Amino acid sequence: MHWYSAVKHFHVTCVVLSIGGFVLRGALMLADSPLRHARWLRIAPHVNDTLLLLSALALTVLTDHYPFVDAWLTAKVFGLMAYIVLGSVALKAGRTRAQRATAWLAAIAMFGYVVSVALTKDARGILVWLAA
Repeated sequence: MHWYSAVKHFHVTCVVLSIGGFVLRGALMLADSPLRHARWLRIAPHVNDTLLLLSALALTVLTDHYPFVDAWLTAKVFGLMAYIVLGSVALKAGRTRAQRATAWLAAIAMFGYVVSVALTKDARGILVWLAA
């Protein structure tokens, strides 16, 4: 179980860095700041998200929980895909600032849903807490 704890802490650290970086890049985008084009802001998220994905895969093996077997993990995968699409619209593909801002806020909300699914281990995520 020692490996599980270490990998989980690493995974959670990557999650915090990922959303922190996304919020920062979105704020820079909304402010039309030239800093959003900084080389490290284009590279670091890819490195961190790769480590995040690798640690997620390690956790699935260590815990014997797999997407498309466990409903809550399947919900996390689909939530992650929605977060990625919304994040792409927010930071790149949105044609107007309003579209990008809306997608940015929706991506943050989707991130919250994914975290709530992880914490509850229930596909309903935060709705489990609201119904209680």
